[in-house]
This record gives sequence, C-alpha cells and structure tokens, in this order.
Amino acid sequence: MASLKEVKGRINSIHGTLKITSAMKMVASSKLHKAQEAIENMLPYERRLHRMLSNFLGAELSVESPFAVKREVKKVAVVVFASNSSLCGGFNANVIRHLNEVVAEYEPKVGRENILIYPVGRKVADAVKKMEGLTAAGDYQHMSGKPNYQEAADLAAELMTRFASGEIQQVELLYNHFKSTSTQVLTRETYLPLDLSAGHTDEKGEEQEAMQADYLIEPSPEQVMEELLPKVLRMKMYTVLLDSTASEHAARTMAMQIATDNANDLIQELTLIYNKSRQQAITNELLDIVGGSMS
Repeated sequence: MASLKEVKGRINSIHGTLKITSAMKMVASSKLHKAQEAIENMLPYERRLHRMLSNFLGAELSVESPFAVKREVKKVAVVVFASNSSLCGGFNANVIRHLNEVVAEYEPKVGRENILIYPVGRKVADAVKKMEGLTAAGDYQHMSGKPNYQEAADLAAELMTRFASGEIQQVELLYNHFKSTSTQVLTRETYLPLDLSAGHTDEKGEEQEAMQADYLIEPSPEQVMEELLPKVLRMKMYTVLLDSTASEHAARTMAMQIATDNANDLIQELTLIYNKSRQQAITNELLDIVGGSMS
C-alpha cells in the first residue's frame, strides 16, 4: 500500500489537473456558444439559398453551368476540416481515419498522385505529411478555429476555377457536422459537380417540397445562374467551416467535462484510501501505546 505522503501527493497533483480541465472546459464552452450561434444563424440562410436554387432549376428552365458538368474522374480534390489543437476527443482522429478510407477508395481509380488534399487545420495537415504519396494542395491552417468568410470564399473560388477548367473533375468535403454538444456527425459531401436535379433535404432526411412558383427572370436565366451558383458554392464552403468549428468546440467541451468528472472520481477514491490508511496508522499507534503501558 502506498504511503500517506505518496497518496497525498497524488491527490494534490490531480487537484491541479482538475483546475486545468475545468478552466479548459469553461473556455471551450464559451467558444462553443459563439460558434453555435454563428452556425445556427448561417445554416437557415444557406439552406434557403440552396432551396431557392433547386426550385429555380425545377421551374422547367434549361440552364447549364460549368459547375454542374460531370466528367470522367481522373483527378479529385478532397477538402478536409479538422482543428489546430488536440484535447478534443476523437474529433481529429475520426476525420483522419475517414480521409484514409476516402484515399483508399479513390487510389485504384485515379492513382494516389491524382488525389489532391486541401487540409483545413494543423492536425490534418500533419497527418497528410505522413501519408506516403500525398501532398497538401496548400496551407489552410489559419482557417481553422477562426472562420473567415473571405478565406472560405477564396478557397471555394480556387476549387471552382480548377473544376471549370477541367483540371479536377470532382471535389469532396469531409468534416464533422455539429448536431448537438454531445453529438458530431462525420459527414462526406460532393461539393463539385453540383447536382442540379437533387432536391434539398433537411437533417431528418425528409425531402422538402419544392415551392410551385412561376418565376419572372430578369435580365436572363443565364445571368441569374452565373451570379447565384458561385454564391451558393462560396456560402456552402463558409457554412461547412463554421459547422466544423462548432463541432470542434463541442468535442473539446465534452472531452474536458469527461476529464473533469474522471478527476473528481479519482480524487474521491484516493481520499478514501488516504483516510483508511490514516485511520490504520492511528490504530496501530494506539495499539503500540496500549501494549507498552501493559508491559
């Protein structure tokens, strides 16, 4: 059995850890509140914009777009969203594991050298460096943690340009979708080419009914689509960035909560051991005293 001094030292050490995890939980919870407010304000707008596009295209208009052209996939880009720091449970590990699965899926089709990875976050960027035959298509670590619309729009613009020119034939997004503080859903979506025939679905998977509207379009359907489609794509990239950030803070809040609870449980166990040991030591001393007086 450990000595009283050793047990007391462990209790003091865990108390120090408890203070750290409690503070980190409070910080993560505060950041989560702001990130959750941002994504909850943005999601309805992005979904309404997407629904407007779907309804617009469903109004028997024959409009073509360079962002909806489906070609034989010879080169694919994967935009992966993770975090710059750790201590957030399986948030980063799940994304990186899924990225390996996506790479393994495309490798027989296009070859490892034709898989472009756009890593948003230091953790996934470090993971890509360790993947043989893969290189990051740029440095986007600064985007993680501090979502900025202009940076997200610039990334979307680069992908749109490379897709429209035919340099890449498919773009996928890989990120954690924020559902609640305790639940983040690993999500994989096709970003390009756009599926202009698909209706928009809500989180429950129920297809929403398209509004029956007779559109009066000015100056022309082509010009409206030319303005609307890039806006939808830029907004989608920014929304996913906000979504991933909210998921990161939620995962870190839960991880620090679990760590704090475990520290409290461990302190209770060690305190019980300490008290029992102390009681045993006092009992032994009393027995020695009683035995000495009788002799």
